[in-house]
Amino acid sequence: MIVRIMGEGQVKLDDAHFIELNKLDDELLEEMESGDEEGFRRTLGALLDAVRRMGTPLPDDALEPSELILPAPGASLAEVREMLSDGGLIPG
Repeated sequence: MIVRIMGEGQVKLDDAHFIELNKLDDELLEEMESGDEEGFRRTLGALLDAVRRMGTPLPDDALEPSELILPAPGASLAEVREMLSDGGLIPG
């Protein structure tokens, strides 16, 4: 799966990594619903770090369609809330 982190670029991720990423996504959703800004910041950072760590960066000139778009590290709680689907940022 091709994942874009807004403002950074794209990475290719194996589907096997989505079990771990979904746990972080669920945690992020809970923190957003409760308005836990500190927890939200921490978990968003952990989610993006996990994507960077587990993914393989694509070249900057690659024009692959992104199957998943994640917010930039500095995104606000309100901005991320607008990006959410019913199941969080990561479907599944």
